[in-house]
Amino acid sequence: MNSTKVRTKDAKLQTHEEGINFTLDPINGTPIYRQIIQQIEYAILSGRMKSGDKLPTIRSLAVDLKTNPNTIARAYNELEIRGILETQVGSGTYISDKKPVMEDDSLNRKIREVIARFTHELHDLGVENKELVKLIDSYIKEEFK
Repeated sequence: MNSTKVRTKDAKLQTHEEGINFTLDPINGTPIYRQIIQQIEYAILSGRMKSGDKLPTIRSLAVDLKTNPNTIARAYNELEIRGILETQVGSGTYISDKKPVMEDDSLNRKIREVIARFTHELHDLGVENKELVKLIDSYIKEEFK
């Protein structure tokens, strides 16, 4: 799995600190451009990205994710056609005012997939259910003080 933290913060144009953590998994069966689209949509829906936030350039994101620039362009173009992104020539690509539509079923399925992967990995490491709950609780208390 190729995981790259890509900061989307531009000091002049963006006030959001968190950015998007693009995680690409070439073997999960979902095309890379679709994974990028989903992650941008999740970042918008979760509030990590807001209207007016600037996305990385196609070229810089392609370099960071070690993927073809055409893949990034395809994802950006699809989101632009749907009105979720706006491209300003010479300035960049930005989140628009339009929110992506996420079916509850799709979101729930994604949440369940993430939880399943996470718990299976911890069980493979020998973590028991009671310890798993304690670890999560401890992490949340420490991380989100």
